[in-house]
Amino acid sequence: VKKRTKRFIRFQSDRFMRVPESWRRPKGIDCAVRRRFKGSGRLMANIGYGTNKKHRFVLPNGFLKFRVSSVADLEVLLMHNKKYCAEIGRGVSAKNRRDLVARAAELDIKLTNGAARLRAEESE
Repeated sequence: VKKRTKRFIRFQSDRFMRVPESWRRPKGIDCAVRRRFKGSGRLMANIGYGTNKKHRFVLPNGFLKFRVSSVADLEVLLMHNKKYCAEIGRGVSAKNRRDLVARAAELDIKLTNGAARLRAEESE
């Protein structure tokens, strides 16, 4: 339940190729966006758009994410499998992924990317 999911776009990033879209605060003394005039075309990012602390970092499935790269990391989530779900790290090999997926099923831990890099080997 986020207040705002759209990104704030940098002022005049649509006019000049040299100005990227990533947000930077306008600092000019006469800037209408900085002064928050109506019709100035851009919203100013500020702390009021922040997400509620209770809902921050929560995935759409209701869990918080915990990165895992070994079976020992999975054991940490043994008592917290209702609040955290595991995400297998990017550098984990297909062989170790298989072990992680099997152990996560035993411990009833939800995996966000449990099917990754496993499909190709099953079809062969």
